[in-house]
Amino acid sequence: HKLNVETVAVYSTADRHALHLKNSHAAVCIGEAPSSESYLRGDRIIEAALQTGAQAIHPGYGFLSENADFADAVVGAGLAFIGPPGRSMRAMGSKDSAKVIMEAAGVPLLPGYHGFEQSLETLQAEATKCGLGQG
Repeated sequence: HKLNVETVAVYSTADRHALHLKNSHAAVCIGEAPSSESYLRGDRIIEAALQTGAQAIHPGYGFLSENADFADAVVGAGLAFIGPPGRSMRAMGSKDSAKVIMEAAGVPLLPGYHGFEQSLETLQAEATKCGLGQG
């Protein structure tokens, strides 16, 4: 309301009297109380958005908010996903790839070894380069 953006809330049967429903322009029930039958059903959330004419989905701060497949499905349905793209979630979900991305972007990192070679000799040499294992 404050941003002059119409909102559609989704809810499970257990949350039919929740405050977020009173503060939205429309509300759609997406299933029964167990989250596996409602809030974790991305297909139902997308269907609710399409049925109400929504243009975007904000996933909130739990359930599907960090689900790369859901983000991709939202975009695939022709809607905007308010959050990072699926490919970014996948990349940042792996420490190795996240460090490579951050290093390439010039983000300061703690010294460490980011290679794949795991032999004792390599690891000892890399630890020495980082200032570990000395005295």
